[in-house]
Amino acid sequence: MDLSYPPFETIDSSGKPEGVSVDLAEALGKFLGKPVRIENIPFTGLIPSLKTDKIDCIISSMTDTAERRASIAFSDPYLSTGLALLIARDSKIEVLQDLDQAGKTLAVRQGTTGEVWAHANIKNAKILALDKESAAVLEVMQGRADAFLYDQMSIWKNAQEHPNKTRALLKPLQKEFWAVALRHDEVELRNQINVFLTSYRAGGGFEALGEKYLSDQKASFKAQGIPFYF
Repeated sequence: MDLSYPPFETIDSSGKPEGVSVDLAEALGKFLGKPVRIENIPFTGLIPSLKTDKIDCIISSMTDTAERRASIAFSDPYLSTGLALLIARDSKIEVLQDLDQAGKTLAVRQGTTGEVWAHANIKNAKILALDKESAAVLEVMQGRADAFLYDQMSIWKNAQEHPNKTRALLKPLQKEFWAVALRHDEVELRNQINVFLTSYRAGGGFEALGEKYLSDQKASFKAQGIPFYF
């Protein structure tokens, strides 16, 4: 995993891995009866490391996509997230139709599923592609963009950091799913992981992870009547 995405994958004050994915990996190891060694690898290096047998699986907030399935396999999904909107605090935008109008501007981050979705679905508003998340947030805060389209978790986080100038519309415009990645030939391991995920969910494991690491987000989602990630 890439230990740079708290609260899912990060490093604690003592230098040890911690987060949702770390707890999940350790629970999987216990289920399989195998020791777990976490390798901290930049996200772009995860799939190459998997394909060259340097690691056995990836548990790192990785979205299951058709493009990735061409070279690696995925378990059943364990988390559902989606694309959401960050808007100005006093904005009258409430749904996509309010945004997709001539004279409106939608900020996206270059190279993300948000940019791909925007070009496929936004017909009237201007699309402003930026290379950094912080730059897109600033465009909204300073009124140069009407909204920023990005993943629900980041949108929620940015709204919490700038509550006087922004708010989050968390209802997903597109759903995406995270899963455990592994090699195509690891059929038995994939089956075992799927059994584990089913058992872990039935035993309240994901519910506990949500309460441990994401309680504030969970409350915000509930207040808006939006299904939580797990």
